[in-house]
Amino acid sequence: MTTPAAEQQVVAVAMSGGVDSSTAAALLVHQGFRAFGVMMKLWATHYDQGFPQNLRSSRDAVEDASRVCDLLGIPFHLVNLEDAFKARVVDYFCDTYASGRTPNPCLVCNRQIKFGALWRVASDLGAQRLATGHYARVRRQDGQYQLLRGVDTEKDQSYVLYMLSQQQLSRALFPLGNLTKAHVRAMAAHCELPVADKLESQDACFISDGDYRAFVAQQRPEAAQPGPILDLRGNVLGQHRGLAFYTVGQRQGLGIAAPHPLYVTSIDLPRNALVVGPKQAVFQPELLAERVHYISGSQPTEPVHITAKIRYKAPEASAELIPLPGNRARVVFEQAQAAITPGQGVVFYQQDLVLGGGIIVSAGPMEE
Repeated sequence: MTTPAAEQQVVAVAMSGGVDSSTAAALLVHQGFRAFGVMMKLWATHYDQGFPQNLRSSRDAVEDASRVCDLLGIPFHLVNLEDAFKARVVDYFCDTYASGRTPNPCLVCNRQIKFGALWRVASDLGAQRLATGHYARVRRQDGQYQLLRGVDTEKDQSYVLYMLSQQQLSRALFPLGNLTKAHVRAMAAHCELPVADKLESQDACFISDGDYRAFVAQQRPEAAQPGPILDLRGNVLGQHRGLAFYTVGQRQGLGIAAPHPLYVTSIDLPRNALVVGPKQAVFQPELLAERVHYISGSQPTEPVHITAKIRYKAPEASAELIPLPGNRARVVFEQAQAAITPGQGVVFYQQDLVLGGGIIVSAGPMEE
């Protein structure tokens, strides 16, 4: 339904060629917003007639996004962000693996590319707001903008948006936040969008074949240097293929024989060693996070009871958040958590409200 307020706002819709962003655009047009589509042309290792061969800006993806905009009667812009994406996302991804950590590239992409570089281009094109197909919600309360989880608990993407600032939230629109994925599919079909039945991508968008290990080995050969696999006492059990091929909590693919299952408990970069142990050794009671961001813009002055997610698909766990100087925080769990992984994001919740989050540095008890 068109509203006078909507008619006065120019909204850029971040398009990916998928069903979510396409349905978000359709909803905004239906609501009367003056919308246009913007799609990021991202860096890739291989190109086909000028189109990157990745999952988000391939020729097929660009054509799908353009067709949707044509159907909706709105302009479409393909924005070249290859250099920025390579420098800020791809290099970060590879460098993090090379440093013995496991990154989530979506976190830095949302912060620096989608709500950073893409927004600046969209603003130059006349946009006042930026809409995406994320399953999350924004509300304004007591003069502040708050980030809330999406209504669809299976699709909630608030985890990858914890770094957004008050200014960014003030101009963000998440049209799908109150919808379920099934509802979005049905709406796309009702609107006869050509992507209504398009499958979702679950992999890093810049790795076309999904093999991140081969990708990192190609980009950072030093991350694929073999080294020892050690038990918790330092005994050599075998040899790994390169630290980038493993992550904390991994059991499969170790290539060693033992009387009981062994799991990766830590990655020892100085020794280029993979440390393994029994399942109970993977559980840790707390973690330390750096680059912590609070959506309110203010760090709590005392410990706060929260639930925390240590990975995108991890279940939430009850914990105490202890703010520390230098944009750091300590998170102490009521029950020890499995496979707390340096490099991943930890996000802080109070019911549906996202307080903020940070990047995990280490796991295990801290010295008092």
